[in-house]
Amino acid sequence: MTASAPPLLAASGLGKTYGRTAALADASFSLRAGEVVAVMGPSGSGKSTLLHCLAGIVRPDAGTVSYDGRDLTSLSDAGRSALRRTDFGFVFQFGQLVPELTGAENVALPLRLNGERRKAAERRAMEWLERLEVADAAGKRPGEVSGGQGQRIAVARALVTSPRVIFADEPTGALDSLNGERVMRLLTEAARDTRAAVVLVTHEARVAAYSDREVVVRDGSVRDTAGAL
Repeated sequence: MTASAPPLLAASGLGKTYGRTAALADASFSLRAGEVVAVMGPSGSGKSTLLHCLAGIVRPDAGTVSYDGRDLTSLSDAGRSALRRTDFGFVFQFGQLVPELTGAENVALPLRLNGERRKAAERRAMEWLERLEVADAAGKRPGEVSGGQGQRIAVARALVTSPRVIFADEPTGALDSLNGERVMRLLTEAARDTRAAVVLVTHEARVAAYSDREVVVRDGSVRDTAGAL
């Protein structure tokens, strides 16, 4: 990553309103390849709405989001869904693993949805489970593993497709400090090794410390603490 490199993901003038509440108001954001950016702010400030707009989950009412030179806001639902299966990875606060599937099957699921054969998908899943130090949970279902193990399985699932951007929404919010530190160390190390960029939503300074820079969302507007925008 170099300072002169063009943004991989950028947003300008984003606005999003729910009822009478403005979740985002003229918000802008940029993310370069291989960069880890922490999005901080109090509850209700618009952090998650910003992430959802950047990931193409929610279409903003105003403004644009561009990814790798493409206008994400003008893509069809199918086009945005395809990007989320191939170029984007997701880690949520509570993992959101499929309860009926084993750890290995959960990690392999994105590959299977993209048409990869079962054996090849599960082989790649095992490689990531080993890397995330949770291979012993490969045959267990989510209800049979600890919260820390479940979240590392979720991180493996996010990384298995070799995404260019990982969206992590409060990834340690349901964990104790020790497991939270372990998840963040493994997530950021793996992302940097694979040159994936990370959008990290958090309200915890200790989690934000793993990022390259921080932006603060307050009342729907965004301020870059490094002055990079």
